[in-house]
Amino acid sequence: MVLGPILVFLGLIGAFILAFIGIYNRLVVLRNRTENAWFQIDVQLKRRYDLIPNLVETVKGYAAHEKEVFEKVTEARAKAISAEGVNKQAEAENMLTGALKTLFAVAENYPELKANENFLMLQEELSGTESKIAYARQFYNDSVLAYNTKIEVFPSNIVASIFGFRPKEYFEIEEASRAPVKVEF
Repeated sequence: MVLGPILVFLGLIGAFILAFIGIYNRLVVLRNRTENAWFQIDVQLKRRYDLIPNLVETVKGYAAHEKEVFEKVTEARAKAISAEGVNKQAEAENMLTGALKTLFAVAENYPELKANENFLMLQEELSGTESKIAYARQFYNDSVLAYNTKIEVFPSNIVASIFGFRPKEYFEIEEASRAPVKVEF
């Protein structure tokens, strides 16, 4: 007769342990997904960084007197490459995007440049890379949302706090980067 309550108690403890393990494993999967998503952004950013020097050199051939624009792009690229952490990376990318928009605005003043095959190819590659960065950023932010939600809701918040799961930061662009660039000469 005493065996019944003991089996129920052991069954409840077993169910609790299995639930605990399931929650922990889900948290690990979500954390790893966010880290993988960040690496995908990093791959696309590196591709972008590799295209920029060629683009600058092409524009320089037609608009050599626009030295300040080239310096801003080069400086922004260097800051973006050396940025550490999601917020610093987002800040640096916003600055680089602004500098590139200025570079393309300068290119608009040179019809020969706009017709240059190399420039058009680089512009197309950069545009494709920008689209891939946007997609990777969206995937990363979706992954962060799922992860952060999981570590905040009950009962997984208990497991998350026991094992030190911390919220991840979103990779956001500034509102100014979404607006059209205002170029004045």
